[in-house]
Amino acid sequence: MPPLLLTAHDCLGHIHLIVGSNSIANARCVKSIEVGAKPIIIAPPRAEIHYALMDQIEGGNVKWIKKNFEDDDLTNLGRDEVENVVDAVFVTMGGKESLDGPLQIGITTSGKGCKLATRIRREVAALLPQNFGSVVERLGTIRRRIWEEDHRCQTLEDEDDDLPAQKSSFNQLITESDHSVAKTRRIRWLSQICEYWPLRRLASITDSDIDTILQAYSSPSQPSATTQTTTSPLDFSSLDLRVRPVPRIILAGSGPGSPSLLTLATHRAIQTATVILADKLVPSPILDLIPRRTPLHIARKFPGNAEAAQQELLSLGLEALQKGETVLRLKQGDPYIYGRGSEEYTWFKEKGFKPIVLPGITSALSAPMFAGVPCTSRGVSDQVLICTGTGRKGKAPEPPAYGEGKTVVFLMALHRIGELAESLIASTVDGEEDGGERRKRDVWPKETPCAVVERASCHDQRVIRSTLEFVVQAVENEGSRPPGLLVLGKACEVLKGRGGARWVVEEGFDGFEGLDDVIGLQVGAGEMREMAAERETVAAT
Repeated sequence: MPPLLLTAHDCLGHIHLIVGSNSIANARCVKSIEVGAKPIIIAPPRAEIHYALMDQIEGGNVKWIKKNFEDDDLTNLGRDEVENVVDAVFVTMGGKESLDGPLQIGITTSGKGCKLATRIRREVAALLPQNFGSVVERLGTIRRRIWEEDHRCQTLEDEDDDLPAQKSSFNQLITESDHSVAKTRRIRWLSQICEYWPLRRLASITDSDIDTILQAYSSPSQPSATTQTTTSPLDFSSLDLRVRPVPRIILAGSGPGSPSLLTLATHRAIQTATVILADKLVPSPILDLIPRRTPLHIARKFPGNAEAAQQELLSLGLEALQKGETVLRLKQGDPYIYGRGSEEYTWFKEKGFKPIVLPGITSALSAPMFAGVPCTSRGVSDQVLICTGTGRKGKAPEPPAYGEGKTVVFLMALHRIGELAESLIASTVDGEEDGGERRKRDVWPKETPCAVVERASCHDQRVIRSTLEFVVQAVENEGSRPPGLLVLGKACEVLKGRGGARWVVEEGFDGFEGLDDVIGLQVGAGEMREMAAERETVAAT
């Protein structure tokens, strides 16, 4: 692309047609007057005219044609020397880029990428508080009423707060001794809050606040300049109270155990929640990420008390939500895979709090992988079935039928692995739906390979490789290390075998070996605690 040629125009006496009457139109008029042009404004009779622009119109510097724009205006309103064609046109009216009421956002890439411009506009709009157009409307109302009241007494100081270049006096201390400046103290205050207040604080201003602001600086005879310039018409604490986050309940999965396998969303929820309700089996490396200032309640579940403990957590969560807290219900694995996530979602929603659900890496698929068991493998396994080993109210669920190409993952099964193994090799099963009759099904061969995976992805991970015939004896001899699961099927010996032994035990986890120095994937619990403490210190300052 060749370099652009910069040119200058002598605009003395030129006619500049400006379509619109907003602050941009006023800025255009100011620039046109500076270069000696004659600006003409076209706007309907009932259009809202920018207060500074109205000053220019009343002073005779700008001509206002009270009508809607028509194409013929381009060739009828210009100078005689150029056959009545206007010399320049500036359109300041809102078009299809209107975002929210009076708020408009337009992005151009100068013809380099229309799709990109649309994308950038969406991203910018997403950063604004919701319904921010109403905020613009309210602030416009405040400014218009301030101008109307002050204009009756004296013409406003020749300063437009909407111009991109601020004067050196923008932040100057306003004193009562300067009567001319005192007249504009309210509009100056409004300009400063538009410049410096956080957008969310601005968004909290309501219609009832408008009168408060207008009355605060209603006349030049206020008590003292110091009071006026250091005290806001609105109480910051009450405004910020309005924009505090609404009560939230988050159902999040913590993954199989390692902090490295948390999603970024769940990690963020752990750091920002004000109350955390965790399952009993959430590993300590995950709990170590919780800031010390955050109250933590761990489910007191044990055999025979599961329902009572569950109800206790729900009640604690509801109580915290009613106080305006952000509650994180932290579960192991994924909240919707045998985590009672759907039940808790429904329960909280019925109480008026719609949960946010964050997925977790389910141990049903990740634990077998860390144990060297591919749940599917061509020619060996083409199906994966996820089951529970614990039914409702302590009743054993119906075991799945045998399938040669099937891999079955049993969650929450090790505490009753004896009953489970016996039911899998039994040729009949009780059937309540068939009138209590016993019906036949395909049984699992005793020699079917299986693997018990405990504390997957943690440093003390343990894998017991065996067969359906000896897995119960293996668990009894080696002991239990919850949480754990049982994987059943030929896929258990695709990558690793037992070498003819009844069972073999593999201790430790090396799934991230070699990655530490490359991407810093594995972080120790102590380092995590230091990071959490550092974040607390930063937040406190």
